Amino acid sequence: MPQEATARIVGELARRGYNAEREAVTLIASAEDPDATLAAVVEATAADALKVTAEDVRSVQDETAPRGASALRNGGDGQPPSSSGDRSTTADPEPQDGAPDGADPHPSVSSGERDSQTRSTGSDSGGVSPDETGGSGASTVDAVGGSPADTGTSTAADADTGTDTNTDTGTVAGTGTGTGAVEDTGTGAAADAGTGAVEDTGTGAAADAGTGAEADAGTDAATVQGSRDQAADRSTDQRSVSVENDMTGRSTGTGEYSDFVSVFRDRYDKLASKLRGRVNHRPTDAIESMAGGSEVALVGMVNDIRSTASGHWLVELEDTKGTFPCLVMKDRNIAELVDELLYDEVIAIEGTLADDAGIVFVDSMYFPDVPRTHEPSYADRHVQAALISDVHVGSQEFMHEEWDAFADWLYTEGAEAIEYLLIAGDMVEGVGVYPNQDEELDVVDIYDQYETFNEKLKQIPGDIDVTMIPGNHDAVRLAEPQPGFDEELRNIMTAHDPRIVSNPSTVTIEGVSVLMYHGVSLDEVIAETPEHTASYDEPHKAMYQLLKKRHVAPQYGGHTRLAPEEKDYLVIEDVPDIFHTGHVHKLGFGKYHNVLAINSGCWQRQTDFQKSVNIQPDSGYAPVVDLDTLDVTVRKFS
Repeated sequence: MPQEATARIVGELARRGYNAEREAVTLIASAEDPDATLAAVVEATAADALKVTAEDVRSVQDETAPRGASALRNGGDGQPPSSSGDRSTTADPEPQDGAPDGADPHPSVSSGERDSQTRSTGSDSGGVSPDETGGSGASTVDAVGGSPADTGTSTAADADTGTDTNTDTGTVAGTGTGTGAVEDTGTGAAADAGTGAVEDTGTGAAADAGTGAEADAGTDAATVQGSRDQAADRSTDQRSVSVENDMTGRSTGTGEYSDFVSVFRDRYDKLASKLRGRVNHRPTDAIESMAGGSEVALVGMVNDIRSTASGHWLVELEDTKGTFPCLVMKDRNIAELVDELLYDEVIAIEGTLADDAGIVFVDSMYFPDVPRTHEPSYADRHVQAALISDVHVGSQEFMHEEWDAFADWLYTEGAEAIEYLLIAGDMVEGVGVYPNQDEELDVVDIYDQYETFNEKLKQIPGDIDVTMIPGNHDAVRLAEPQPGFDEELRNIMTAHDPRIVSNPSTVTIEGVSVLMYHGVSLDEVIAETPEHTASYDEPHKAMYQLLKKRHVAPQYGGHTRLAPEEKDYLVIEDVPDIFHTGHVHKLGFGKYHNVLAINSGCWQRQTDFQKSVNIQPDSGYAPVVDLDTLDVTVRKFS
């Protein structure tokens, strides 16, 4: 079944206001007379229906079989459907040159903004600073053309060496410098900065850009339909989704002083409980009464960080009883960990009291962290989830054709295992987010932006389960945690009846937990920690820092706005299997202590604002995760 036929059918149904299941589209496309069947289905479907199901199509086929499909050619509005529908399918894309340039390590991309296939399995090695592994998208793009190809898989060896190792393979960078190389053979070739394979699906090519298993125009449609029927039978009754930590409708904060006390004490208690089993904690008031030279351990929130005249570090820790100064000598191995500290995070130290008992000389420092023994959960069957973010509908730079190519690909055989779509915020461009944004808007009204996004959502197969969280461009409060959209916006986004939860939230899909967080705090992590620790070119490393701190936005009073609630919804209480973020418009993924961290890029070309701050976005990518293995495949549609 040619992909143009699928795109035309989906486009025509979307134009009429209908979303469609993949099997329904397959049944229409494989009919003896697809145009007539499509017209009959449209005529038979209720005007207020949101989705065309396979059962709807079968009912029409059963009713019309005695008369023949050709008798229905002029059904619906009396005219046969357009051969192209409303959706434009582009010709073979022109070759492209160019690759993301290195970005300024500090500018925020919250105000500004490629589909390849990459498989990666990561490992970690222990040490003072937790190890990390990563995977990557494309790094350079050369004009090659041809049909997309899967370049294979790569696996990082598992090792626990007791020392800090960094074998990141997950970023889109200007040059390939990782542990593997990837060649992109779609609209261009891409040398990957890491391990994995990248497959380019183009922006509307007729041939399937999947794994090579898609049937072409000469393939027996019954074979394709049979595989889809099997897939539907296999998955329908096996899906399971649950949500935790969704604070939508549960906000209790009033901005009173007591709210701030409550949220910070809750943070301290939750994170301190993860550290007290590793040190013999004594409260600050007890330490004050101890004799000089005593061995002490303290769990506290970072209240202040400053350097001394001699170049040492003085870190002031606070618990519920008071504060106490802790001195980290510059010649100690742990001194480099001070560079990773953020205000208001919770850590533990061990050391020795000075002779006058007025300060602690720090010997060891601990973070709440993810245990190196963490073992992720897996789905019991082969099923996939696509992870995307930062769609930015309403922007002049929104990638219409690339989104259409992504939606069309989801109807192909190569994508039939994808049953879940997770969107990590910024569905629309928003209004008034950054200076002169109105000059870059294609849709100026915020509600019209969501109407347009809903139309784009209609293109996604109706049998895909969609979950989304808001971002800083969406029409919700800026302070985190952000509740899910209000009823007015939910009523607009009815195409898929998506599951709309707060930012952050943990969504468990068939036993695999996914922590979804938009990622505004990544700007602060990147700005305030060393470049080798976190950068825009390697966004997953910044995510590692959040996992290490077990908090998605530790620092209060900085770039990230935080709302005081009765409890801290931003603490990572339970270790997720997958950590999914967006916001920085860069593609990167890797594994940290067996947690798969993915920043999924964006669907917006570079804006004028981003040019002004040297941000080169990674646009038109869709990472796909095998939930039964946690392997990653990155699809490139640009």
